[in-house]
Amino acid sequence: MDIFLLSFSLILPIFFAIFIFHALKPKSNGKPEKLPPGSFGFPIVGEAISFLYQNHDKFISHRMEKHSSKIFKTNLLGDPVVVLCGTAGHKFIASNELQIFQSWRPQSMQKLFRSSIQPPSSSSSSSSSSSSSTSITRETEKQITRAPGFMRTDALVHYVGIMDGAVQEHLKNHWVGKEIVNVHRQAQLLFLTLAGRFFMGLEDSARIEKLSNLMHNIMLSLDVLPLNVPGTSFYNGMKAAKEVRQEIQLLIKEKKTAMDNGAQMQDILSFMISRPDPSTGKPLLDADVADKVMGLLSGAFNSPSISISFIMKFLGERPEIYEKVRYEQLEIASSKQVGEALTWEDVQKMKYSWNVALEVMRLRPPIRGFFRESLTDFEYEGYTIPKGWKVYWTVCSTKKDPECFPEPEKFDPTRYEIEGPPPYTNVPFGSGPRTCPGKDYARLQILTFLHHVVKRFSWEVMNSDCKVLGGTNPVPYEGVHVRLHSSSV
Repeated sequence: MDIFLLSFSLILPIFFAIFIFHALKPKSNGKPEKLPPGSFGFPIVGEAISFLYQNHDKFISHRMEKHSSKIFKTNLLGDPVVVLCGTAGHKFIASNELQIFQSWRPQSMQKLFRSSIQPPSSSSSSSSSSSSSTSITRETEKQITRAPGFMRTDALVHYVGIMDGAVQEHLKNHWVGKEIVNVHRQAQLLFLTLAGRFFMGLEDSARIEKLSNLMHNIMLSLDVLPLNVPGTSFYNGMKAAKEVRQEIQLLIKEKKTAMDNGAQMQDILSFMISRPDPSTGKPLLDADVADKVMGLLSGAFNSPSISISFIMKFLGERPEIYEKVRYEQLEIASSKQVGEALTWEDVQKMKYSWNVALEVMRLRPPIRGFFRESLTDFEYEGYTIPKGWKVYWTVCSTKKDPECFPEPEKFDPTRYEIEGPPPYTNVPFGSGPRTCPGKDYARLQILTFLHHVVKRFSWEVMNSDCKVLGGTNPVPYEGVHVRLHSSSV
């Protein structure tokens, strides 16, 4: 933290000049506005340090108690932010996606994952400045990621057998014979191995491990002050992001050569290379393709590895729940021939195991919230939110609400067996038009891993008080370490 403060002091005059500029800039209209309650915090930084480095749930709950349980304002590095709380807040955002809101990411994420989508509004200069030389429209991105059906059920059905074999191979190489395992780092490696194969057609274990290490450094710098100064985690993340782009662009060149020689490839990267941008009819630049693939890898890599880390932690601390998951998985295994891979139908039978995962993701959500940007002035709860303001919703405003989850502190997978949680409450994959297109893929990864890990091992958690990062991404930066014990099938 001393390095952060030292580095920050070096650029304080720049931030101060920006602050003065925005403070003296005339308003777009003269009408009085009733802004939400709250505080903009300190000049320039606002409440960013508290948001990024303190306990996220306490940051939100304290302001809900102090200002309003439905809405409050804050400021993050010069960006005015309104936080909409609870089920109603989430429903309002999800119901008005694309009409009132566009996606927005904090400055650190914009710089790490250079967006090549040109926003429809010019209200956010930081968003547009992160665009690369050739923009990709939202419609193009939708076609790239969804049109071929890579994430649809009919495609996922064919992934199961390959994924099953890859999980078993990973456990054999990185878990069997080990006394203590860092679940988070091993989950990262496994999920990047799967993403490398399905998204990029990459099966080189050395290159996958290198990418996994680089992506880990990026994940540690998602929610920090964007100070690109040696010694900071953001500097390390930016350096890693550059190397990841270089690795992907090298792979693109290799694929282009292979495709020119008649090779047939069925992965997302090959699709992106071979299809022109439908809005221009021209091929996408390698740099644009690399940025998009990097974003896809992040989605397949970060949240699932966080989820598995805490699922393993909860199961290690609750032997009775572990035994129920193991019983369900052994029942499925008993119907298989020796060496026979899991099928899509097998995965659909893992109902209790998935309820356990959902309950873990309620208590330890893999993403704590999401940001949007307002495309126009709008009214909410009697307050005016101006165009260009950032809007934030966080799952912590519902996950322990007794009206949504009776006995909210209780770990109870059975709460999902009948009606499930109310809409807009437990949303590990988002909702509305921006629901994660890879949610079924993530479910398949998690359940395939659980099937094999509980068959092979029981475990005890070595660091129950593992530290996690602040901000929106609760990365267990010290890892989740477990002591393994072999289990007989």
